[in-house]
Amino acid sequence: MSTERPHSVSVAGVIVDDQGRALLIKRRDNGKWEPPGGVLEREETLPEALQREVLEETGIKIALPATLTGVYKNMTGLIVSLVFRCEAADGTPTTGDETRALRWATREEVTELADEAYAIRVLDALDAASPPAIRAHDGMKLV
Repeated sequence: MSTERPHSVSVAGVIVDDQGRALLIKRRDNGKWEPPGGVLEREETLPEALQREVLEETGIKIALPATLTGVYKNMTGLIVSLVFRCEAADGTPTTGDETRALRWATREEVTELADEAYAIRVLDALDAASPPAIRAHDGMKLV
């Protein structure tokens, strides 16, 4: 039996407004800007986890289905993240227990605010290319 720890799976939602800006959150735990999201719970489907995480961190309920725009592996943290382009269905952006601040950001602002590994997720979602992007990073930089 392998002693390696398993990968965890997370989801993130890039909500895009009618001006083409993405909603970023500033996390309370590390002060970093990134799209809202988090790790799946044991009994959750991907859409359920995506809707729950975005709602918890932004106060916005997203419309489903959302469009998968990228798959990202953190080679250091062993986390596989599925990122979706989302549309707000209801609610007003608001901070929560895990969110220090929220901000609608242009492409240029995304690259200034977020670490490369998270900025590329938002940019890929804004581009919404098909097929989805598949990338690897070390937690900060692409590898």
